[in-house]
Amino acid sequence: MKRIYRSESDRILGGVCGGLGEAFDIDPTLIRLLLIVLIFTGTSPLFYLIAWLIVPTESEIK
Repeated sequence: MKRIYRSESDRILGGVCGGLGEAFDIDPTLIRLLLIVLIFTGTSPLFYLIAWLIVPTESEIK
């Protein structure tokens, strides 16, 4: 089972989208685009900040 973590190599802001992309084998750019769409609906910023705070970094789990 793959663990979700914040990427240290594919990060723009906090590494959350890069880590999700690596965990689910999806291009992180697609996740970032979805995040931008969700930001404009007002739902995403809170979830992203929470994920940034509670999801461990790549070096913490390996």
